[in-house]
Amino acid sequence: MTQDEKTVVALTTAELSGFVTTATSEVFSMMLGVEAAAGEAFVQTTATAPASGIVSLVGLAGDWVGTGSISCSAPLACRISSLMLMAEYPGVNDEVLDAVAELTNMIIGNVKTALEERLGPMGLSVPTVIFGRNFQTRNAGNHEWVVVPFKCEDESLYVQLSLMPSRDTSQKTTRPGFPMPHMLTL
Repeated sequence: MTQDEKTVVALTTAELSGFVTTATSEVFSMMLGVEAAAGEAFVQTTATAPASGIVSLVGLAGDWVGTGSISCSAPLACRISSLMLMAEYPGVNDEVLDAVAELTNMIIGNVKTALEERLGPMGLSVPTVIFGRNFQTRNAGNHEWVVVPFKCEDESLYVQLSLMPSRDTSQKTTRPGFPMPHMLTL
């Protein structure tokens, strides 16, 4: 896909937020049996204020690249984990972090599948999960994030997506995001 073709298939904020809303609602309904009510999507162009809680990030690779993330409070992460794993989690532990990572994988994976219809094949990285207080996340290169806030059982959850055309798509790939290994012929 050439740079001009990438410009033509650029997605609007409304389209991206629609993919995020659909994927999040479906995963919450099917996997957790609860409703995640979407708020109004917005575009964030500046670094976020320091926050506390849990954030889970996955990378997207292909002709278009970016990051998807989910962030929420520790109590909501424990509640989500309890619903997903059918056990009680009064505090954050490895199982809670793994459940949030899996939720991220499912939601952003569904968004990726929807994006592929327009943007071509994409790869999805393994999630990275961060838990703590007074931390800040940002995207290197200061790109825009489409942010969709959700309410779930009176708690807030944010699903974010940053997506841009890849700078170099001239390399052949065996799978999206993975360069073809160099071959040495003797």
